[in-house]
Amino acid sequence: MSLSLKVSLLGALLLLAACRSDPIHYHTLLPAQPAPGAHGAANIQFEQISVPPQVDRPQMVIRQGSSGLAILETEWWGASLVDELRNALVDQLSSPAIGGKLSLRLDVQRFDSVPGEYALIDAQWRLRTAEGESGKAFLNCRTTVRTPSGPSIDDLVVAHQNNVKRLAAAINLTAKTDRCPASP
Repeated sequence: MSLSLKVSLLGALLLLAACRSDPIHYHTLLPAQPAPGAHGAANIQFEQISVPPQVDRPQMVIRQGSSGLAILETEWWGASLVDELRNALVDQLSSPAIGGKLSLRLDVQRFDSVPGEYALIDAQWRLRTAEGESGKAFLNCRTTVRTPSGPSIDDLVVAHQNNVKRLAAAINLTAKTDRCPASP
């Protein structure tokens, strides 16, 4: 084999090795075990779920310092963040006790992820009774939940799962009592 062919093969191998990327890890907001007593949101229809544009991407976004954000190229949500929230809420919500169908609009104002510190969800949401039913037409509520997080991305995801569980509990309470929950 000639020297130029050996150099070409070595160069090609080095180029292929340099193009190798780290594996992508996928995460979900859906906990491994469903909430006890939750039977899915059979009577709750989702009108809309929105998240801040900074975190509305498949890759996880974490805060760095007081003003920075980092997009984690190898840490992804299993679905879009909106779909992850919807699926996790469906898993955590119970059927409403006040009867009838309800609709939910969820506007997440902040979805902060700070490894080693906390996960935070700050959401405004509206729970509305189906058209034509008597009683209050809708309730506008706000829930802010913050859970301490360990240093790993898995710890951060578990903290967000806990936040979704607490948000679902606030929505469940509102559906049962027809009142917004008190701020924590």
